[in-house]
Amino acid sequence: MAKICLIGAGSTVFAQNILSDVLSNPELSDSEVSLFDIDRTRLDTSEIMARRIGATLGLTHLNITATTDRRAALKGADFVILMMQIGGYKPATVIDFEIPKAFGLRQTIADTLGVGGIFRALRTIPVVLDIARDMQTMCPGALMMNYVNPMAMISWAVQEAFPDIRYVGLCHSVQETSGHLAELLGENIADIDFRCAGINHVAFFTKFEKRLPNGRREDLYPRLRAMAANGQFPAHDAVRFAVLKHFGHFVTESSEHFSEYTPWFIKRGRDDLIQQFQVPLDEYIRRCEEQIAGWHTLRAELEDKNAPIEVCQSNEYAAAIIHGMVTGTNHLIYGNLRNNGLIDNLPSNAAVEVPCHIDHNGIQPVRVGRVPAQLAAIMRTQINVQELAVLAALTGRRDHIYHAAMLDPHTAAELSLDEIKALCDQLITAHGSFLPEYA
Repeated sequence: MAKICLIGAGSTVFAQNILSDVLSNPELSDSEVSLFDIDRTRLDTSEIMARRIGATLGLTHLNITATTDRRAALKGADFVILMMQIGGYKPATVIDFEIPKAFGLRQTIADTLGVGGIFRALRTIPVVLDIARDMQTMCPGALMMNYVNPMAMISWAVQEAFPDIRYVGLCHSVQETSGHLAELLGENIADIDFRCAGINHVAFFTKFEKRLPNGRREDLYPRLRAMAANGQFPAHDAVRFAVLKHFGHFVTESSEHFSEYTPWFIKRGRDDLIQQFQVPLDEYIRRCEEQIAGWHTLRAELEDKNAPIEVCQSNEYAAAIIHGMVTGTNHLIYGNLRNNGLIDNLPSNAAVEVPCHIDHNGIQPVRVGRVPAQLAAIMRTQINVQELAVLAALTGRRDHIYHAAMLDPHTAAELSLDEIKALCDQLITAHGSFLPEYA
């Protein structure tokens, strides 16, 4: 029997996806589930959800605990899944948008790169490192599965500070984008083989091929490049198809994300670019408001014993990893790990996203070799920022916060050095106790 601990279990919708995946598998149905959150109200709702999933699946002996004591939740765990948001929507996320906006710096999601991503990392890394310390005592040998953004910065920091912790960072951009591309091409994703590599949210498909009945394969990239050339793609994909047109490959993360990772799409005084590429400014603010309203509706539904609860399969990797490690069954996932030579033309200490085999031996990443030079160059502009933000978090040096922001492609294209320093100072003050002291 495996013990699965969810940290940030008050993220009820995401916790429901993970637990539905895990408990629907007969070989994992006897798992022990431990729920932890600092918000007792949300935790109680998630506990109701977990018990109702068990009842719907007929799991009469399901062992579920819910606690606001993190060390108690971690005790004896085999798998620790992180899904929290440090600082919450209010005040932290709102601060990450509103203060940069006052400087004329607009963002879309602000959770991966840019000043929003940097400050989310600075809030989150200390908490994740505390969890890693607790794991060393309460569940040594457990696997930390991180779903929290900014994925690359957190993955880098954890594996730098705790090289002996078993760790993998998980995202759904690879599986969602591969399915999306298959749909655009009118193909069945089950007939397609692909290879993807890079860093989280800036990984690229280096192969996208269809298996043919005669044993041969069709390279689908010419069809995708033709779509980019003639403009026959959904409007919300305009950024990604522009990148495909100019750099030759399709990026995993959505256009709304990727538009703020580069200096090309969001510029002051260039509303024509915003309209041309359909860039949704302040998109994460809209999503958060929508999700908060949706949570209250979900809570009412979960607490209504007469309302059915949906138990369905998601495309998240967590259940496949747990199943593979518990049963020895081989699974292939995409995970975020320390590079260590997995991608030759990226720094060895960076966190990269590559295919990984899973079985009793745990996470076994696949060495990719080199990625196309122009793609590695895009990735290195992101890695520069990630490295300095991680250095700031691990050393407590305030100047590295400035350096990270000054080297961010979008921020540097919009603001002067003095403006970026002043922006960082205001963000540090506004986030207050959510950040450690920086010298």
